[in-house]
Amino acid sequence: MLQSLEITATLTVPESPFHNLHWSGRLELSIDCFICERTGRTTLLEKGAERAVCSGSGRDGKHYAAARISAFDRGTAGGEIRLGTVVDFWWAPFHDAKRDAAATVLTRYPWVRHHLDYYCPESMESGTFSDQTNFVRPSPVSCQHCSVPIAESREAPRFRLLA
Repeated sequence: MLQSLEITATLTVPESPFHNLHWSGRLELSIDCFICERTGRTTLLEKGAERAVCSGSGRDGKHYAAARISAFDRGTAGGEIRLGTVVDFWWAPFHDAKRDAAATVLTRYPWVRHHLDYYCPESMESGTFSDQTNFVRPSPVSCQHCSVPIAESREAPRFRLLA
């Protein structure tokens, strides 16, 4: 059955200097994969791709997964950037024999990593960083070129099952 998961992450950003912080269009998400029948698989999703890549397990390795980013929204207000992503994925019940656990629609320990890009106005170079669920908060990020603070994650991304 088709499921939809909304993921919301919020970053606090200083007013200046402006580093053109933006989502790179990639995220990694833990879902229970009915193809390899393993729970908590890290799945790589890219904006615009019609399918994702599951990290797989054992000798089978990576494989395609029936998941995609179906919507993305970026909002700014009061010194914060909000990244809202909706992921559609196919799910079917199964039993993970290796972990002796039944699959669930929203995996037992949901995890996500947003990949972000920015542009340093001082060095005129781009940089990257990520924000993920299991970081210790607050989690400040500084520009790798000029060392100026560019963002801070004060709370873990939130998950909401839509369907």
